[in-house]
Amino acid sequence: MKNFLTLIMFSSFLNIAEAQTKDETAVAQAVESLRKAMIDGDKAGLEKITAPALSYGHSSGTIEDRATFISNISSGKSDFVTMDLTAQTISVTGHTAIVRHTLSAQTNDSGKPGTVNLYVMLVWGKEGSQWKLIGRQAVKIPVPENK
Repeated sequence: MKNFLTLIMFSSFLNIAEAQTKDETAVAQAVESLRKAMIDGDKAGLEKITAPALSYGHSSGTIEDRATFISNISSGKSDFVTMDLTAQTISVTGHTAIVRHTLSAQTNDSGKPGTVNLYVMLVWGKEGSQWKLIGRQAVKIPVPENK
């Protein structure tokens, strides 16, 4: 009986894992392509995955357009050495997707090592069959005060 219940629970888990829609899977792949292009400083990859009207908001309040975002990443001015995305959720409505995740990264901006821990919201738009980043906003994860 115990094995039977374990089998049912495992089967239910598989059904939930498979519940991701085709669009949600495609958006997750687009997020991963963006992550890799940002780590690699891949100008062509960033151009491919971002929309011309991109609005890229940093946790500092700085807003960049597509050209500035791509230039800063590809030049190393904004350099991600590592980037881990966790607690990701994807919500698709029509040709728009909202992705939220926690971003933890090691950086080397203009040769200065650092770390970032952010909550990020990405807005994706579907152009033909491809998902493109049209908006991003990040906020710093608050550090608990020591009492």
